[in-house]
Amino acid sequence: MSRGSIDRKGLFRSILGEVPREKGPSGDVRAVPLGALSLPDRGQPRRYFDEAAMDELVASVRANGILQPLLVRPLAGDREGYEIVAGERRYRAATRAGLSEVPAMVRAMTNGEAARYALLENLQREDLNPVEETEGVLALLSEGLGKGSEEVVSLLYAMGNRKKSLSASRGPTHNDMGIPEEEAVVAVFEALGTMTWESFVKNRLPLLNLPDEVLEALRAGRIAYTKALVVARIRDEGKRRALLREVMEEDLPLASVRERARALTVTTVPPSPADLPSRASALAKNLRRRGALKDRDKRERLASLLAQMEELLRS
Repeated sequence: MSRGSIDRKGLFRSILGEVPREKGPSGDVRAVPLGALSLPDRGQPRRYFDEAAMDELVASVRANGILQPLLVRPLAGDREGYEIVAGERRYRAATRAGLSEVPAMVRAMTNGEAARYALLENLQREDLNPVEETEGVLALLSEGLGKGSEEVVSLLYAMGNRKKSLSASRGPTHNDMGIPEEEAVVAVFEALGTMTWESFVKNRLPLLNLPDEVLEALRAGRIAYTKALVVARIRDEGKRRALLREVMEEDLPLASVRERARALTVTTVPPSPADLPSRASALAKNLRRRGALKDRDKRERLASLLAQMEELLRS
């Protein structure tokens, strides 16, 4: 099967289903009391909300109300009320602003439809950080393919390895092979339009292997993606945490982060005992050339060190 004959849109619909749109005849907008709304048990795709941005939204809601309706669905079974599908930030802002009700579009949805819509809605936000976007894409693929996140990650790495081996042998690319699961993944990335699956494998999947403290700082928006990668290369946990704290507190530029990380990772090779005579000669020259003996504190410290050396040589 050639790439040109593949129905990408059909594949996208087949694995993700028909995603509800914000406008249409299947839903109606009504005023819903805040007390009748609840967050889904599965949790929302987004874990972190910037406090400064939330404060701005609360102020806007107080002044103008909720401008874009929330998307909700009736609770399952005999329970009364609605589950929020999209609009958690607006819901939280309305609660903090003291509103009693919010406009909401009510739609009947299955669990799968609600999960897919929430994921897509969050992935379309402009202020998602790289970790949120990475986890959101994996969750979307997991939902659509019916696989766990680890299985999806394995599939993506397998696709990358497969493409490398095919490229090395100058054979057809994976897109020409007609493998349904892989074509489905390609269809999702083409539909999202934010990056290719190859870029996702190369630049985003490695984020999941970052040390926990670096990953949390990145997820919370306290450190830039490029700086996080530099900090994560430091293997010593204590040094890594110290540099991470400095980067967040001082808002260091990337060049400074790299410089400090380089200094922390430099390993010194112990000098050979055979070098001692030449080192002693070079040290004497440096003392005279650099004027270290003019500094009283340095002079006293050097005198103490020389006394220790003389005592060591006499013993």
